[in-house]
Amino acid sequence: MVIGRGMRWTAGWALRTLLILAALWAVLKIVGIFWSALLPVCLALVIATVLWPPTRWLRSRGFSPAAAAVTSLLGAIAVFAAIIALMTPMVSSQVPELTSKSIDGVNKIQDWLEGPPFNVQPEQINNAVKAITDKLQTSGDKIASGVFTGVTTAGHILVNLIVALILCFLMIKDGPHFLPWLRSIAGRGAGAHFTEMLTRVWQTLSGFIRTQALVSAVDAFFIGLGLVVLGVPLALPLALLTFFGGFVPIVGAFVAGTLAVLVALVTKSVTTALLVLLIVLLVQQLEGHILQPLMQSRSMELHPALVLLSIALGGQLFGIVGAFFAVPLAATVAVTLRYLGEQIDLRTGDLSPGELEPLTPEGRYAAEQAAKDTHPPAKDDLADKLDEL
Repeated sequence: MVIGRGMRWTAGWALRTLLILAALWAVLKIVGIFWSALLPVCLALVIATVLWPPTRWLRSRGFSPAAAAVTSLLGAIAVFAAIIALMTPMVSSQVPELTSKSIDGVNKIQDWLEGPPFNVQPEQINNAVKAITDKLQTSGDKIASGVFTGVTTAGHILVNLIVALILCFLMIKDGPHFLPWLRSIAGRGAGAHFTEMLTRVWQTLSGFIRTQALVSAVDAFFIGLGLVVLGVPLALPLALLTFFGGFVPIVGAFVAGTLAVLVALVTKSVTTALLVLLIVLLVQQLEGHILQPLMQSRSMELHPALVLLSIALGGQLFGIVGAFFAVPLAATVAVTLRYLGEQIDLRTGDLSPGELEPLTPEGRYAAEQAAKDTHPPAKDDLADKLDEL
């Protein structure tokens, strides 16, 4: 009887697990099919979390919703355009110097490889360079088609960006009306759950963006300062790249730091590159052991292993864009699961409404209703009664 009941329990949970995995696979397939349409929406939502605080401040100063949204959006575009305008002449002025130093750096690297302990023969290096050159020459058609593909991709990116900006304007203009409209459609009970859960999701996304921006700014400042002290070219553009790369947690800062090390290697020396690598590693340790635990634990409450797995899965499925959205999506799923867990605990009597701190009055109402819906212990089903017989 005990073995039969255990097998039935195991089979039941195995079936539930398979159904959950099948549903997850179906969701990922659907998202993949409609990804081109969902991408502008996701991008607009992320931008809206950044622009909503200044929009709300402008509204409190007497701006109309449309005027506040337009002012915030145009201000953000102006800031981004100013950054590009500042970086362009700086990069273009250093390109000739970077080119000449890169040639000298490559020669130094070649001399370094030819010396001990590597003792690589010049013929081996020349053969490797010749093989790469021949490969590029024979791949001319593929490179040309890749250029056309890149132009098409750039067009898609531009269209998605324009659509995202339009959606962002609508979100920050009419966003406060969304939850009341949703409650009117879903009804008081379901609407209360949606209101509380979506408010938590919004707060989590906003906290993630603000926290990641602050952490990225600290990384960019210290790495940029180190590059300036060491005299590495393109220090400010590399620091800016570090800032934007920081929005892809763990992976983005690593890629930006690797690029800084390579620039130092080909323009300066191996010693300078090692010093840059040391600076990047120290900054990463500061981020990973001090900034991230203190700040992101409050905004996301995600284990670093889960963050890495989310980035890997998002990047594998949807490329760099998927890696960017992976952590916010994982945080959203975590918030949803925690809310569902609270509702289960309220219904089983393991949790009382007074122990919760809902973000909205609707959340308090939903918790009180869930507590009233406490279920008694389940009675033995027919199979259990047959086992007893």
